[in-house]
Amino acid sequence: MGSIKSAIIGTGSYAPEKILTNFDLEKMVDTSDEWIRRRTGMVERRIADENTASSDLGIKASLNAIESAGIDPSEIELIIVPTVTPDMFFPSTACFIQKGIKAGNAAAFDISAGCSGFPYGLAIADQFIRCGTYKTVLVVAAETLSKITDWTDRSTCVLFGDAAGAAILQATDEDKGIISFYLAADGNYSDYELLGIPGGGSRNPSSHETVDKRMHYIKMRGQELFKLGVKAMAEAGLKALKSANLTLDDIKLVIPHQANKRMIDAVGEHLGLPEDKLFINVEKYGNTSSVTMAVALDESIREGKLVSGDYVLIVAFGSGLTWAGIVIKI
Repeated sequence: MGSIKSAIIGTGSYAPEKILTNFDLEKMVDTSDEWIRRRTGMVERRIADENTASSDLGIKASLNAIESAGIDPSEIELIIVPTVTPDMFFPSTACFIQKGIKAGNAAAFDISAGCSGFPYGLAIADQFIRCGTYKTVLVVAAETLSKITDWTDRSTCVLFGDAAGAAILQATDEDKGIISFYLAADGNYSDYELLGIPGGGSRNPSSHETVDKRMHYIKMRGQELFKLGVKAMAEAGLKALKSANLTLDDIKLVIPHQANKRMIDAVGEHLGLPEDKLFINVEKYGNTSSVTMAVALDESIREGKLVSGDYVLIVAFGSGLTWAGIVIKI
């Protein structure tokens, strides 16, 4: 019997039905389909309606993962929800999801690591499983970024969408599961104008003034982020591989955070990867924060691009700044 590892036994994802195309955005702000495609690779994104919260998307993704894993919700012992768009400050979105999937035996909490949230969540789940605290853990990233997007800002409103993605991890002594990970952060880049939302917290509590100043919407300096993100994701991937005693030649598929097509291509070039080794679905969903990697993992497995025995490398970069790499054997 080998040492305990955290195997992914099921995945699931969900996106709202409403599709917002580049042509729709042409009618909202001064932009064009050609410009958006050239700069971002995005064609459409999904948008939740006014009555749908992040937990609603997370519940549907979780139920799909539960079905994929072939388990009962009562077997889940811990729920981790990476999100930057929680239903509310408290209770946690994880508790709403626990109620929605009827996982009454699970502890539950949210984490905030920006777009790095999904690999951060997987790493946390892995540690709980390896130390024997829990056997079965649900990690479900859920975002409704459309609700914090400034739809008058053409530099950001073309980027974001809504979705949720989930993975269920379970203890195993087989040769599969999470092999290694690398997590990093640098608070010297925590300036909200680089990437963040200044209003609504204890620094700038919600007020008439913060609303008037549009402080409750995403702020971003895209060009600066691009350079930082490419370098950080490449670094995270290589360090995770080194910890796993693997090389890129051993990896079947690399799943980068789907920030935009140009950044994904730049990460691939930085690592010397052929395009067919990069999983890309940004054209369908836009940037859904840490959900991008959860949805990509689910789609890559369901589409047969990853099968049992394959190694996948996930790399991410997000607000904080945070970045992460994780190696998984399917």
